[in-house]
Amino acid sequence: MKGDGFDAKGLIAEAYRIEGIGPGECRSIFLDWALSLPADVDQAAALRALLDRHGVEGHPMTAVLREAGQPIQGGRRGGWRGRRPPEH
Repeated sequence: MKGDGFDAKGLIAEAYRIEGIGPGECRSIFLDWALSLPADVDQAAALRALLDRHGVEGHPMTAVLREAGQPIQGGRRGGWRGRRPPEH
């Protein structure tokens, strides 16, 4: 649904209408969507609403939206702590 607070440009809705779209294109569209999301909109709530509205099993955009909603595991530590050898 174009024009609502969760997908104002209709990017996510359009991704679901593109035949043969792949994961790379979905990630690119998602990035554009995320960067254009107003600061006062709760991203987690928006992701849940978009998955409820569009989440077709097996569609690459569904996988991207689900992945975006997952907490980041582990990761690299930046700065001097990232370069410091582990203490034993």
